[in-house]
Amino acid sequence: MNYLPLIGIAIVVVGFLLRLNPLGVVTAAALATGLAAGKPLVQVIAILGKAFNDSRYVSIIWIALPVIGLLERYGLQQQARRVIAGFRRATTGRLLIGYMLFRQLSSALGLTSIAGHAQTVRPLVAPMAEAAADRDGDLDDATRERVKAMAAATDNVGLFFGEDIFIAIGSILLIVGFLDQNGIHVAPLHLSIWAIPSAILAFLIHSTRLLLLDRKLRK
Repeated sequence: MNYLPLIGIAIVVVGFLLRLNPLGVVTAAALATGLAAGKPLVQVIAILGKAFNDSRYVSIIWIALPVIGLLERYGLQQQARRVIAGFRRATTGRLLIGYMLFRQLSSALGLTSIAGHAQTVRPLVAPMAEAAADRDGDLDDATRERVKAMAAATDNVGLFFGEDIFIAIGSILLIVGFLDQNGIHVAPLHLSIWAIPSAILAFLIHSTRLLLLDRKLRK
């Protein structure tokens, strides 16, 4: 019997006794066990990745948050402000209208996770909206918070009214299932088509709110 693969247990015990990083200790133990069992390094890493993906209970977005935090620490928001400062005709309202259009179109294609509050609004969109608003003078705290709130609301409107256009989104399937249980048979495609007028109206109404925000900022 080959006891060498049990070296992973020893690594875990020693690592915890030395109070090393638990994640690093467990990863090192898994790699050592796999290599000691005669598995190639690439195969061991593949097994680790598959096991993590199959058993994870936390959304992948939370894994991206530390990366976003590092980017912010090293000047992501400041760079976003410098970029928007180079576009003289860009206002807070125009910027957010463009973002809302992107958010609605991408959500209508089922790409609901490529943007959002944590990964897009806070580190990029909100600082750019603030930088555009600062051109008309220094903002007081209440106005600055209002600009941030409008950036977050823009993401909500774009996602909420855009995702229902995608035929396979959860909300559409939930509506279809509920109606079927009550004897009303509606094709998912019909619900998606009728979500388009709502999305257009939501875009126009919120765009008007953003343009009114621009007028208020100029005053």
